[in-house]
Amino acid sequence: MSLDRLVLWRHGETDYNAAGRIQGHLDTSLTENGIAQAHRAAPAIAAFEPGVAVGSDLRRASATAAAFTELSGMPVRQDKRLRETHLGEWQGLSGAEVEHGWPGAMPVWRSDSTWAPPGGESRVEVAARAFEVVEELDSAHRGTALVCAHGGLITGLTARLLEWPVEMWPGLGGVSNCHWVVLTRHAVTNRWRLTTYNGGMPA
Repeated sequence: MSLDRLVLWRHGETDYNAAGRIQGHLDTSLTENGIAQAHRAAPAIAAFEPGVAVGSDLRRASATAAAFTELSGMPVRQDKRLRETHLGEWQGLSGAEVEHGWPGAMPVWRSDSTWAPPGGESRVEVAARAFEVVEELDSAHRGTALVCAHGGLITGLTARLLEWPVEMWPGLGGVSNCHWVVLTRHAVTNRWRLTTYNGGMPA
């Protein structure tokens, strides 16, 4: 068996997003705006008609996935391998606080997907654990799979699925709150192709 489409959906806005703070594995909650974003996007996500859905177990992702479940009736299984990048000592800090404590480190992290913040993990490591989940879905299901997760994980996983050289990974821009990425499988080569990146509903 194999999938022919993969939809990667980022969670809605959180209080940390609104405040410009780094979350990582911190279990933050959706804002009222984030909840509204999830409900606004849910019909578009349901229109992909996924046959299976899995998501991060962090509250911001599970609350976003709940909007899809409420509309479609399809449960979203939780998998901790879909958590956001663990950012170690940076978690809970603002960008300015990271720059104060680790001058020049933020640009290095953004430009080198193999580099990890102190006590954290690299984007390559995040993509590897998320890739395991996709491989398992791919071996057990056909059609479309939905993954409800986090921005950093989604960009890393997308680059990994496209088989990009690691030095090209930073070329992918960020995914906005409650926006999505769609990959489809080429019928001849059996490789993933990027068909939508940072798709979303009008604000």
